[in-house]
Amino acid sequence: MKAPAFAYVKPAALGEVFDLLERHGADAQLLAGGQSLIPALNMRLSSPALLIDITGIAQLAGIRLHGAAVRIGALATHAEIGRSGEIAEHAPLLAQAVPHIAHVAIRNVGTLGGSLALGDPAAEYPACAVALDATLVIASKRGERRARAREFFKGLYQTDLAAGEVLIAAEFPASGAGYRSAFLELTRRHGDYAIVGVGAHARVAGGKLTDVRLAFLGAGVRPVLATNAAAAVEGRALAPDIVAAAQAALAKDLDPPADLYTSSAAKLHLARVLTGRALASLAA
Repeated sequence: MKAPAFAYVKPAALGEVFDLLERHGADAQLLAGGQSLIPALNMRLSSPALLIDITGIAQLAGIRLHGAAVRIGALATHAEIGRSGEIAEHAPLLAQAVPHIAHVAIRNVGTLGGSLALGDPAAEYPACAVALDATLVIASKRGERRARAREFFKGLYQTDLAAGEVLIAAEFPASGAGYRSAFLELTRRHGDYAIVGVGAHARVAGGKLTDVRLAFLGAGVRPVLATNAAAAVEGRALAPDIVAAAQAALAKDLDPPADLYTSSAAKLHLARVLTGRALASLAA
């Protein structure tokens, strides 16, 4: 199939984007990397009258240390994030996640903002944003506002973005001294969407884990922060019984939906396996 007919415009400034969104409303869609939108168009799952190409807006690009956070522009590609020294040093969970995202051709074009705005629960960045307690920067004609990642993802492909709003950047708190990260996922083949995955982040000191975050992808209709599993580990030295307690606690955190290939029970089992591996990686 081919995409339905649509008009195309490439504005040079955010103000033009806001005007177009106000004028065309639900008939307009933003185009960044297009790695999800273009297939949706070709399969007639989406049929906007107007595509607004935002790739020429310099304000949406770049990766830089901004105070105590790493600010990543919405147009930063997966490949740029994977190569960034600032990301490797201050937000290593993102750097670890990048190789799991599809394939090189997609990583060269797909963007952070596109992934976060889409809100696919099987995608890597939303889970990382939740694990790292990122702040999403959102702009509209009314000005800018900020939303915590943990409150931004509302449901299956549902986010906190309102009509006329554009996600322009994400700010990830710079990883402090003693913090470690681990990203793991399981797929049927490399490059496929994850069956289940986890972004883990914690402070390691004196052999104990504190400020433990375990955020799962592919385990719900949005990224899931496993608070019960984290509580089972918090402030404790890692030992087999502590890991087992965290794995058992996942039953209270996760109720993963089955898909065409994997049952809910199998996904929960795999989430427990990844939890054990992620905790071992943090404590290593």
